[in-house]
Parts: sequence; C-alpha cells; structure tokens
Amino acid sequence: MAIVKPFKGVRPDAKYAKEVSCLPYDVMNRDEAREMGKDEKSFLHIVRSDIDLPDSVDIHDEKVYEKAKENYDKFLNEGYLIREEKEVYYIYREIMNGRVQTGICGCCSTFEYEKGIIKKHEFTRPEKEVDRINNFLACSAHTEPVFFAHRHNEDLHNFISEYTKNNKPVYDFVAEDGISHILWVVDKDEDVEKVREFYNKIDYLYIADGHHRTASSYEVGKRKREEAGDSVDREYNYILAVIFDSNELEIMDYNRVVKNLAGYSKEEFLDKVSEKFDIVSNDENIIKPEKKHDFSMYLDKKWYLLRAKEGTYDKENPVKSLDADILQENLLAPVLNIEDPRTSDNIEFVGGIRGLKELEQRADSFNGVAFAVYPVTMNDLFSVADANMVMPPKSTWFEPKLRSGLFIHEI
Repeated sequence: MAIVKPFKGVRPDAKYAKEVSCLPYDVMNRDEAREMGKDEKSFLHIVRSDIDLPDSVDIHDEKVYEKAKENYDKFLNEGYLIREEKEVYYIYREIMNGRVQTGICGCCSTFEYEKGIIKKHEFTRPEKEVDRINNFLACSAHTEPVFFAHRHNEDLHNFISEYTKNNKPVYDFVAEDGISHILWVVDKDEDVEKVREFYNKIDYLYIADGHHRTASSYEVGKRKREEAGDSVDREYNYILAVIFDSNELEIMDYNRVVKNLAGYSKEEFLDKVSEKFDIVSNDENIIKPEKKHDFSMYLDKKWYLLRAKEGTYDKENPVKSLDADILQENLLAPVLNIEDPRTSDNIEFVGGIRGLKELEQRADSFNGVAFAVYPVTMNDLFSVADANMVMPPKSTWFEPKLRSGLFIHEI
C-alpha cells in the first residue's frame, strides 16, 4: 500500500498566490531567475535565493542557503505565506491549452522510497542532489513538491471530481505563461480520512518528474534521523509530492540535436543511417513521428522519416524497446560517437513543448542533425519502473510543470 499523509502545509495567503508562485527552480538559469523574480513576493527568492546575491557568489555557496532561510522567514513574517492550523490535503489542478490535470498534494514516506513502493525510472547524480538538500535543511522545509503518479484508480478519481465540483477553491489564477492553477484545501476530517484510505489501496507510486528532489528529501530524512538518534516518526521522514492519476497525464516528446556528423559527409551519414533504419520518406515540410519506432530526422534543411528495422532492438525488454534507447544504441553511439548522452558536449535535448521548429533552428546553427522522438507513454514508464530498470537520459517531458510556492512542507 502507499502511505500518503496529510500535513500542516505552508502556502501563500490567497491574495498573494499568483505573485508568490513561480516556475520550478531548475527550469531557468540565474539571469532568467533574476528577471522572473523581480517581484519581492516571488518564491524564487527562496528556491533560487542566489538571485539576491552578487554573481561573484557561487550559486552553491553557503551564503545562498542562508539567504533562502532569511527570505523564507521574511515571507512568513510579512504574511505572504501562512500556516495551516491542522493537517490537510490539497487538490491541485492545472489547465494548459484546454488540457486538465488534477492531483492531490500530500506527504509520502521516505521508507517506502527505500523499499521500492515509490518506484523510479531514472538514475540520480549525487552532485545534483546536494543543492536541494542544502536548501531543504536551511529552510527546515521541503520548499518544492515532486511529481508522482499512480495507475488509474476510479474511486479516487470520482472523489476528486465530486470534491472540486462541490467546493470552492482557495486559489484560481492564470500565470504569466497562460497556465491556470486552481487549488482546493481538503480539511474536513471525514474527507481527509477518505483520501488516506484511497491511497492505502494503491500498491505503488511512481516518480514522474523530480527524481533528484525525491532523492534529496530521502537524504534529508536520513540525516535528521541520524542526528536525532531515535525512531520516532517525524515530518522529515516524508516527501512532499503532488500525485496524479495516470489518466490525467500526457508525456511529451523529448528530442535530440547533435552538433556535427562526426566527420561524415551528408551522403555518407545517410548511408550509415540506412543500415539500421528504413528511410521511409523525405520532405521539406516537418514530419512528426506518429507511432513508436518512427523517428523524424532533420538534416541539411530537409526532414526524413525513419523507421527502426526489425531486429535492431529487443521487443521484450521495456528499456531496449524505448525509442530513445533504439536511437542511442543504433545511431547516436555507434555513428555519432555520443557514448554517454549525460556528459557529451555534442548533444542537446529539446523538450517537445518547444516544437519541431526549435530543432530546425538549432540543427541549422550547428550545421548538425536533429531527431524528433515519439513520446514515451505512461505504460512505458510503469513497465520500466516495475522491472527496476532505468530509462535512457532525457526520455520523458511532462507539461505543465508543477508551480512552486503553492505548498511547503515544514520538517
């Protein structure tokens, strides 16, 4: 069963919700964060407190985390943030281009993460976890939620539908990017207990987005348990998450741009491509792959539709049958010398939200080649995680992102 407990959340006062909320900390660089955080109420002053310090101060300097704590206390003292009086759940809805996804915000057990009840599908890198560990420890809070999912549950889906229909939200605003954010507080004891019981009947939770933040929350709990020297259940033993039914979610394509052809001429490169892929068609217009194992390739101002040949991948293996792996093993590594896409300087990853025109522009700027990949499905994600395997880097792109600053979990 999955433990998802209510908590005494910290959240914006309703009149400040839109101003406080911000994009996640890791989707912008320092200059972009500074521009986005011009409003003193922006939560970026807590999750990206480096924007309040000179550029000469490294973004991972201890001063950055001290500033995060200072700003967090200020937000509470100024009344931008308020504390709930009792343990609650939140129902959180996002609407992007007419598509709606609605989930529940609660706290998940770090012990269930350790046991594999909370399943993952990506590797994490310890150096990337350190920044959030330091931010969480400085603020004594999980300052941003992670993005979890579970297989469809009709009873929980119906409860959310009825609750949102019959209760008034505390927030309902449209952010600067045009995405709507709506939040309900679930605070009646009988409703809180219903939600808890719904999750008790769900076998597994899956990390959709936020593997590093999940690992950071786990490490924070581990450190605090060691410091406390006891086994009493504490808030630091939980992970702040927004959990969505898989039927609510859509994974977008995650595409690749390679900066050069590894010394091949265009004609030589096409010959190498044709060894493992059928070149189904070529067209000056953009071709978007419409099914698994089809790829669009942009080369020298022309689009090609490629199809992986039979026998070039293992149909029975949940990772080896993913298109990102097929492309990596049959073309990126052996032909373009991208042995490790996580560390290679010769490859860029472009989320599907940016569209295929972005691939054209980047490939043209490098005189390189771009590949559009058919999106991973939620069933793919579940299959990989259930097999205790990991996807190739940059396999999934979820939109919309969770808005930061709408709920904080103090530890």
